[in-house]
Amino acid sequence: MIAKIKTIRELQPLLTILRAAGRKIVFTNGCFDIIHTGHTRYLAIARSFGDILVVAVNSDSSVRTIKGEKRPISSQAERAETLAALESVDFVTIFDEPDPHRVISALQPDVLVKGGDWPIEKIIGRDVVEARGGKVVNVPYVEGASTTGIIERIVRIYGEGGKVGG
Repeated sequence: MIAKIKTIRELQPLLTILRAAGRKIVFTNGCFDIIHTGHTRYLAIARSFGDILVVAVNSDSSVRTIKGEKRPISSQAERAETLAALESVDFVTIFDEPDPHRVISALQPDVLVKGGDWPIEKIIGRDVVEARGGKVVNVPYVEGASTTGIIERIVRIYGEGGKVGG
C-alpha cells in the first residue's frame, strides 16, 4: 500500500512505461480530508475511464491555504495512505500548490477527472490534457457527502469541545 505513494519525479518514468505499454492514465486530485463514501464512489468512477488511476493529494499547507487554518483534519500522510489502500487507486502523490496545474503538466495524463461541482471549462489542467488529445470528464457529485458536512454534523452532535463516547 505504501508503495503506491510516489513523488512526481518517481511517477514520471513509471507512467511513461505504462503509457508505452498501452495503458490509459487517469488523473484526479483533491484534498480528500476525512475520506468518505462520496470520495470512494468518485474514485471508482474515475478509475473506470482508464487503466491506471493517479490521485494527487493537496499537502497540509495547501489545504490550509484553500480551506482555512482549521483544516486539514487528517494529515497528508494519513490521507495519502488511506487513498493508497483503495483498490481503485494505483498511485498517490502529494503536491504543495493550491491547484494541480504543475502536477498535471508533469504527469501528462490521458484523462483528467473532476467532480460534477467543477464545470468542464473551469477544470484546472484541461488545457494540458486536451492539447495532447486527452479527455476531460466531470462525474456526478454525490449530494450530501462532504468533509465539511461531516465536520458540521460532528460539531452539531458533540458541540465544540463536547465529549465523545460514554
